[in-house]
Amino acid sequence: MADRTSSTSTVKAGKAEIMAVIADLAAYPEWASGIRGITVQETGEDGRASRAELTFDGGPFSDTVGLAYTWEGDDRVTWKLVEAGSVVTGLHGSYSLAERDGGTEVTYELAVDVRIPLIGMVKRKAEKRIIDTALKGLKRHVES
Repeated sequence: MADRTSSTSTVKAGKAEIMAVIADLAAYPEWASGIRGITVQETGEDGRASRAELTFDGGPFSDTVGLAYTWEGDDRVTWKLVEAGSVVTGLHGSYSLAERDGGTEVTYELAVDVRIPLIGMVKRKAEKRIIDTALKGLKRHVES
């Protein structure tokens, strides 16, 4: 899973406000297109999710996977697959936040492996669509 896809967007809000939205996993279906539900299974000492079950509808297929989260304050969160689904066999992602003039630069990285053989270009295109949709939804939700 060496290949990752990433994209960046500037959101007109501070890091703490944006990370609070990112950390509210249960609210993802409200703003993250394709996410049908997230159930937090464990939380860390900071009260943020350390493990969760994610159910998504990704166009041609749907799946439910288990993810483990690592939080670095309001600077970064990473997640990795700890329980494969029927389609998704590998997954690693992150949101990184950096304050810039008048807002915060949010970078989303994602790498996904699936049981169905896909050529690299198709896989990266699907990852890019997921990332861009999520960043647009996050920006819209935070700035509204």
